[in-house]
Amino acid sequence: MPQQTRFTFPSAFNETLKKYPGKNAYSFAGEKPLTWQQVNSRILSVMSFLERNGIKPGDRVAILSQNMPEWPLAFFAVTFMGAVAVPVLPEFSSTEVTNVLEHSGTKAVFVSASLLNRVAPSNHNSLKLVITIEDFGISWSAEHAAELVYPSVPAGNYTVEEDDLASIIYTSGTTGRSKGVMLTHKNITFNALMGGRIQPIDENDRFLSVLPLSHTYENTLGLILPLLYGSCVYYLRKPPTPAILLPALEQVKPTMMLTVPLIIEKVYFNKILPKFRDSKLLSSLYKFSAMRRFLNVTAGKKLMKTFGGQLKFFGIGGAKLNPAVEKFLIEARFPYAVGYGLTESSPLLAGSNPQNTILEGIGPAIQEIELKINDPDPETGEGEIWARGPNIMKGYYLEPEMTSETITPDGWLKTGDLGVFDEKGNLFIKGRLKNMILSSTGENIYPEEIESIINNFRYVVESLVIEQKGKLVALVHLNMEELEKKYHSFRDDMGQKKEEFLNEIRNYVNSQVNKFSRIQKVMIQREPFQKTATLKIKRFLYK
Repeated sequence: MPQQTRFTFPSAFNETLKKYPGKNAYSFAGEKPLTWQQVNSRILSVMSFLERNGIKPGDRVAILSQNMPEWPLAFFAVTFMGAVAVPVLPEFSSTEVTNVLEHSGTKAVFVSASLLNRVAPSNHNSLKLVITIEDFGISWSAEHAAELVYPSVPAGNYTVEEDDLASIIYTSGTTGRSKGVMLTHKNITFNALMGGRIQPIDENDRFLSVLPLSHTYENTLGLILPLLYGSCVYYLRKPPTPAILLPALEQVKPTMMLTVPLIIEKVYFNKILPKFRDSKLLSSLYKFSAMRRFLNVTAGKKLMKTFGGQLKFFGIGGAKLNPAVEKFLIEARFPYAVGYGLTESSPLLAGSNPQNTILEGIGPAIQEIELKINDPDPETGEGEIWARGPNIMKGYYLEPEMTSETITPDGWLKTGDLGVFDEKGNLFIKGRLKNMILSSTGENIYPEEIESIINNFRYVVESLVIEQKGKLVALVHLNMEELEKKYHSFRDDMGQKKEEFLNEIRNYVNSQVNKFSRIQKVMIQREPFQKTATLKIKRFLYK
């Protein structure tokens, strides 16, 4: 494990460069990786390029790009010279991109070719330079711009301090307005180092990156964490559809992956569960616990092979994992682990490794990070999770009032999540404080828990529980192709078949929840729910 003396990106990079200059660093899946020595040469050249185009310490430089080896080159070139990176989610619309660039006062932006149409330079007073990230060429400049010279080195000698701002990450959020979270070099580097204490990592590990680097989850744990240990990170040239992901898994044979629940839930509900459910013999055997465990172990071996056969850590974060899926993963002996955190905490706050997972639980607080339940319910112990430590953000950019509402004077971050600790100090998440519904009789209703049950029902792809006029309503997005195989004319039939099916869902759910969490109505959501970068439903759009 690295002994980090200074919590800055350049310090961490230089340590790795000394130890592993010839080791693999970044690559597309199936292609020859750049070594750490080659990466260093390219970073220095991009630093020189930025310097000659007037970028100075403290300037904001945005990155709007899909994941690729050039993404970390741009990110490190910016942050090594004391400028501030502004990672922008590729899913952001042109309007959202404009808002981020204007709000942050971005001076230059690296953009991948497919996203160039999202940037309108004439609309931004501060923007002086647009750079295509694939080749670091000049796409647009307000005045004469210097071209990249490779190899070259910057003329300036830059010193970066731990408390210097490293990045402003604009959250996609499930509650609406994006906020610019200010994270320092120490916030992120410390958090990555603590993440490495949960799961042993070394220079022989291979990460396969499937989440956007502009999201803090992938940025800290999929970029800075492997940097600390000299591991190689592989990227995909196209979005991770099965046709793209499966060959990449075979080529890379990753040992480490970071994902969100929806990825493994889709695999379980679309590929694994139907094999047990659709066979009369297997369906009967699956009802016996000993036989179910045997079948799940067998399925787990096939799943491991699908993921390349060498996986030792499959991290899941960003949202609550479906309990039925998690139970399968435990019995299948699949090396998954759950983590919890927020952009505002760089992000990791609690988690465990695959050897210490707890069904429906997160695990203990990360080393040197304090977690507490503020104002817990005297009966249940539930309350809002507060966090304090070296990983907590500086605040929201240009939003002092919002910052003071979120961080207390003595440094506690109010997470907005409801949780409880067990007697061993393991954290369990109940749901978002803003999502919680208070029943007419005063009980707390957590829609996420009801949704987990709904999503176990056959033909339901995803769901959302909301309150309408004091009643609980479930919006369900269905697998219409599978339904039509059963009902033939289901898509066009607005009558009895549809009502019977929706009542079946309602009865199924209400048989498994307490009386105040029962849903009164089920409605079909025809289009997939709109989601954030970590594939959480944007709830505010449906309230």
